[in-house]
Amino acid sequence: MFEKLKQSFKGLVDKISKTGLTEKDLEPLIWELQLQLISNDVSVQVAERICDELKTRLIGKESPRFGDKLTPVKNALKESIEAVMVSKNNFDLVKMVNESKSKNEPFSIMFVGINGTGKTTTIAKFARLFMKKGFSVVMASGDTYRAGAIEQLEEHARRLEVKIIKHQYGSDSAAVGFDAMQHAKAKGIDIVLIDTAGRMQTNRNLMDELTKIKRVVNPNLTIMILDSLIGNDATEQAKTFNDSVGFDATVLTKVDADAKGGASLSVSYLTNKPVIYIGIGQGYDDLQPFDPGWFAEKLIQD
Repeated sequence: MFEKLKQSFKGLVDKISKTGLTEKDLEPLIWELQLQLISNDVSVQVAERICDELKTRLIGKESPRFGDKLTPVKNALKESIEAVMVSKNNFDLVKMVNESKSKNEPFSIMFVGINGTGKTTTIAKFARLFMKKGFSVVMASGDTYRAGAIEQLEEHARRLEVKIIKHQYGSDSAAVGFDAMQHAKAKGIDIVLIDTAGRMQTNRNLMDELTKIKRVVNPNLTIMILDSLIGNDATEQAKTFNDSVGFDATVLTKVDADAKGGASLSVSYLTNKPVIYIGIGQGYDDLQPFDPGWFAEKLIQD
């Protein structure tokens, strides 16, 4: 996981620890790091910000003459990485759901993203996550376009023993979400998880339909699902979806296979929205909370 990015940071730490901390010493090393970040799918803007943060923290600081010279550099690098990550402090999902329950209202989450990101499987993972915390869940099969989409969500629902609300292919996706919300209210179900059709961010008509679903359902949260393996394309997708539809947080999938890690750094900074979970496998329990401190530590550890 993130192996190439880790190697870039490790190489930088080793080189800096063997030189001084003057601007003349650091300039070529930090420029080299910036190029390596960009080659590992970190956006140019984010790479520049990390390097600027690092220079601020290092230039002019005294390097210990003896003993551990690596730790001060590692700490500065960790702080620089964390500086570009948006905190998820406001995303206590359990608290959010309980607040809705106290009002006798279901808590709804709408999931958006393009085809192939693992959106439907991620919805099933969220269902498992919430059920393990004692909440009841209903799924809404709002992808009425892709062949097999309804059956795929149905199979997840069957395995998890969760109710699914569906219409026929070609029907109004917003109506599916609306019906799921009405069902949850009538049955006292805590959470509604709404699938939507995957669509390219360049398709204006389909993006307008997402906006309609969001207007009709008025979800408590809209979560963008992104494939970490597509690098800078993930960042562009996130920016366009955020501008067109708006979302509250991101889940990165396939992180266990991501050797570069650039999307994990760039998406949060450029959308100002937190990454709240990462997918680390195909199992229903392979959904891990994402913490900027953990991520930064992971990148600089030996």
